[in-house]
Amino acid sequence: RQQEGAQTTTMVPLRSLIRRLPPPVRSSPRSSAYTTRAHPKPVPQLSISDAIDSVLRDVEERKVKRVERWDRFGEKIAARKGVAIDGPYRNQDETIELSLNLNLDPRKPGQSLRGTVTLPHGTGQTNRRVIVFTSSPNVATAALSAGAAAAGGEDLISDISNGTLPVTQFDASIATTDVMSSLSSIARLLGPRGLMPSHKIGTIVSSEKDEGEEGVVSTLRDQMGGLVQYRTDRGGIVHAGVGKASFDKTDLMDNVQAFLREIQDVKPDNFGKGKKKGGG
Repeated sequence: RQQEGAQTTTMVPLRSLIRRLPPPVRSSPRSSAYTTRAHPKPVPQLSISDAIDSVLRDVEERKVKRVERWDRFGEKIAARKGVAIDGPYRNQDETIELSLNLNLDPRKPGQSLRGTVTLPHGTGQTNRRVIVFTSSPNVATAALSAGAAAAGGEDLISDISNGTLPVTQFDASIATTDVMSSLSSIARLLGPRGLMPSHKIGTIVSSEKDEGEEGVVSTLRDQMGGLVQYRTDRGGIVHAGVGKASFDKTDLMDNVQAFLREIQDVKPDNFGKGKKKGGG
């Protein structure tokens, strides 16, 4: 029994005190940049004009960084690769690519878009290598004169089949209708690189005497100029290069608008991945 006026002491478990404390506040600088699938990083919403300005600014920043890196380590890089420095650093001209998420499902019929479009200011590619398959010697000669990297018939197909002529040397291909049956033997080599001629992208030309030579030359000039091929990937997104970073903003805008008009014309009436909507 305690005496009158004496102080009393109550023993409280330490674990219960810890539970009553407020949670600690984390002030890590990385916490604001942490993203998850449930909380993804917000995607900036920009107009096409502002997006092109942003891309061009990023290109200029990368150019400056590459030049600075070359100034610091250029001699070491050249010595390691065994090459001589013959002048100032030649910066690369980056390709500006447009990606469109159209909510397409390529597994459904009519939703796998594929085709070509001619850009008003071209793509900026000047060394595009095109191979022409034809059984006509006159058409092959005309194609070589117009700038084709290679042209021929059965002999050319045989060289590709036995590995004498690698398909990695070419960027596009054109064929006349009379050799399409012969291309089946090298389809496994052309297909993975997107070199198999197709009516959808306009790379199959009639082999008629009057149309063969003119059609091949016209198609060849389009392939070497401002013609762009597009195709829907597995995620339903369409990618296409719309120019080079050295283009003016006005030229890039014209190319983007031409590509968007093409996509609007070939867009299927019913499209989508059929996701269920909430709300019952």
